[in-house]
Amino acid sequence: MDIDDLKLHLQRHFSDGLVTVIGSGLSCAEGLPGMGELAHYLKSTIGVGLAPSDVDHWAKLLPLIEAKGLEAAMLDLAPTSTLEAEIVARTAELIAKREQEIISLVFARKKTLRFTRLLSHLLKPQTGLPVVTTNYDRLVEIAAEEAGLGVDSMFVGHFAGTLNEQESRLSFLREVNLRAKQVQRRYRPRINIFKPHGSLDWYQRDGNPVRYSGDLPSPRLIITPGLNKFRNGYESPFDKHRERANSAIDRASRFLIIGYGFNDDHLETHLTPRIRNGIPTLLLTHSLSPNAMKLASECPNVIAIQHAVVGTSKGASIFINKVESQIADLALWELDTFISEVLEP
Repeated sequence: MDIDDLKLHLQRHFSDGLVTVIGSGLSCAEGLPGMGELAHYLKSTIGVGLAPSDVDHWAKLLPLIEAKGLEAAMLDLAPTSTLEAEIVARTAELIAKREQEIISLVFARKKTLRFTRLLSHLLKPQTGLPVVTTNYDRLVEIAAEEAGLGVDSMFVGHFAGTLNEQESRLSFLREVNLRAKQVQRRYRPRINIFKPHGSLDWYQRDGNPVRYSGDLPSPRLIITPGLNKFRNGYESPFDKHRERANSAIDRASRFLIIGYGFNDDHLETHLTPRIRNGIPTLLLTHSLSPNAMKLASECPNVIAIQHAVVGTSKGASIFINKVESQIADLALWELDTFISEVLEP
């Protein structure tokens, strides 16, 4: 397939029934820390003020982190509840600081987020464009608003906003008409964002989840990697967002997957089986994880594009119909380049 035919083939993927899944790769491309940097930050900040039992537990985790990385280490050895709280606090601290730097650039119109550019090329159904993300940051929400879209997070209110899916959906209702004895509703174009791992603007108040966009001394509601992740995912508001994410995945006609490694138990029980059942899938990432590589090499319905060095140039490796080919001098895996070359030719 030559490059022009490839671009036409990729353009056809952007049609009805698209569900977008976003992993940490997209946030890292915008400047947020990856797992390696986060692990380094945790090693340099955790320790002071810990209880003796947590100091011992952390001492056992540290060599595992250095040998295997943060996520694998925490899968091998789950932290205690108090140590986990410290890990959550330091994780949120680093991501929030870096997020603020990016938001400042966007606010000053010195930076356009990649997802803002992409949204102008996606169909927006009346029911909202479903976006599933395992990220804690708010860059997807900001990108949507910068694109002129609403953001349905299932929370209502600006100060201690409450989790209320129906009220959140109805807040986007713009017009109701009665035609031929049928009620027709018109909603504001929006994304429906589902965050099964939590968000930097989620807190707990009086035992209930709330949303507040500022910084509070209270712990943020986010789920860190590890053995405790699956257990914590069944608490509110994670459970509601996980259920709605999986429901969107179950109804999808096709998937666009950006920077996601297929390593999350909360989504994999639904996402991977649907892909293996033939749902057309386009995967863009810097490096395919082992699970993603398995899908790309075994499923003819998957198009996967990753970084590759072709000769002396930086290009792309592309899986189509389980066959890998390479393109020189065109980083088609990178979202900005993909938009320019495929969607804005």
